[in-house]
Amino acid sequence: MTVDQIMTEARRLPPVQMSELFDNLLAESFAQPDPAVEHAWKMETRRRVAEIESGAVKGIPGEQVMAELRKTVGL
Repeated sequence: MTVDQIMTEARRLPPVQMSELFDNLLAESFAQPDPAVEHAWKMETRRRVAEIESGAVKGIPGEQVMAELRKTVGL
């Protein structure tokens, strides 16, 4: 089937089923991570950990980060 044929068939579905189809397709499209992005994040994580372990960068305690977030969003 072509994409146009699939779209034609999908438009015949009841709205609830069309929504379910859309949700499933969207979820599947994000289920498979891009290997290049995964590799880039792995390298970035390693770089950040190395900076913290070497003392080049000092981390911020989680409690402080959360307090600042709550203040920012008005909680």
